[in-house]
Amino acid sequence: MKQSSNNSTLDKVNQSLARRYRAEKRFKAYGIAAILFGITCLIVLFTDIIGKGHSAFFQTYVYLEVTMDSEQLYINDPSDPQQIAAADYQGVIKAALRERFPEASSRRDRRALYALVSNGAGFKLRGQLEADPTLLNQTIGLWMLVDDDVDTYYKSRGEDGESGFDGRLNEKQIGWVESFIADGYMESRFNTTFFTSGDSREPEQAGILGAMAGSLFTLLVTILLSFPIGVAAAVYLEEYAPRNRFTEFIEININNLAAVPSIIFGLLGLSIFIGFFEMHRSIPLVGGLVLTLMTLPTIIISSRAAMKAVPPSIRDAAYGLGASKMQVVIHHVIPLAMPGMLTGAIIGIAQALGETAPLLMIGMVAFVVDIPGGVTDPATALPVQIFLWSDSPERAFVERTSAAIMVLLAVLISMNTLAVWLRKRLERRW
Repeated sequence: MKQSSNNSTLDKVNQSLARRYRAEKRFKAYGIAAILFGITCLIVLFTDIIGKGHSAFFQTYVYLEVTMDSEQLYINDPSDPQQIAAADYQGVIKAALRERFPEASSRRDRRALYALVSNGAGFKLRGQLEADPTLLNQTIGLWMLVDDDVDTYYKSRGEDGESGFDGRLNEKQIGWVESFIADGYMESRFNTTFFTSGDSREPEQAGILGAMAGSLFTLLVTILLSFPIGVAAAVYLEEYAPRNRFTEFIEININNLAAVPSIIFGLLGLSIFIGFFEMHRSIPLVGGLVLTLMTLPTIIISSRAAMKAVPPSIRDAAYGLGASKMQVVIHHVIPLAMPGMLTGAIIGIAQALGETAPLLMIGMVAFVVDIPGGVTDPATALPVQIFLWSDSPERAFVERTSAAIMVLLAVLISMNTLAVWLRKRLERRW
């Protein structure tokens, strides 16, 4: 009877263990499935972005032989910079197109013919003439930007001559484009304009340099303000502040501010910096102040966590050698906690770089063509530039939006990689 009772108990234990092992296997499978699902989503996201945006790094050019006719350019004195700047360069480009396709005789056909070349092609001619005034009254061959519709058609066109996405191009325009391609007068080159120009209404002339400069100045203000203020606040709260209800109230609010939606900080900046202090809208200085408010909780929390990780024996040893409170903090605690502080600061700055909502609230959504030269010049930021391009109706802006996202992701990944490297490089193990 006793042996039977023992066997029954053993069977129950084995059944319970079997159920536990099955539950653990299911739990492990759920975790692996969640990881695989997340990786799949990332692969799909990156594939979609890269698939749409990689073509923006290349731009289509057409070769034209242009006669720099002084009468058509209205230049009497090639040494006069005002005449060179005000010359009718689009006129000589149109004349070159008419000379190549004389069959375009009607007004409608000529307007369609002129639309093949970008409106910004005249700036290249002006640059050539400014660099070498002896080109006046000579015929030169230049590779010029094509219109965004032609660029889209050429990129989507198959290598075997299969027709590409025609969009707003009519049959005659497609015929002229195919004529350029057949003669070897149209090719795709690396799009330096995308990295060296500011925003533009024309997709083929639009670039991210203005937005990158605006983001750089904004982050510069954010770094110069948020890191020293955040570290100083963390040092006070962790090392000097008395433990009472007031400091507990401050700590709770700092933790709560880290979870506040970013648009709230934009509203705060709009009401205080622009409304009360009457600062100008759409400048990196205001954007940096707003992002400083947003990143301060993250830096304070990470800095306090880094200081808590410093072993108490370090403090005790310093006190034992006669060091004061300030000497312990400055000479021992902060240097040992600096890797964690830098990691938190870089992560907070990377988060600020990708923010759009607070910058929209302070007016950095403005259309700015010029490259900002300082923190008080009108500017936009790269996330806002992406937002603006995504709302544009032209198809060519779709690939530029994706390309700008790729650049932003590359910067964010680099900053996070730098944070991990700094932590591994500088941290000490006890």
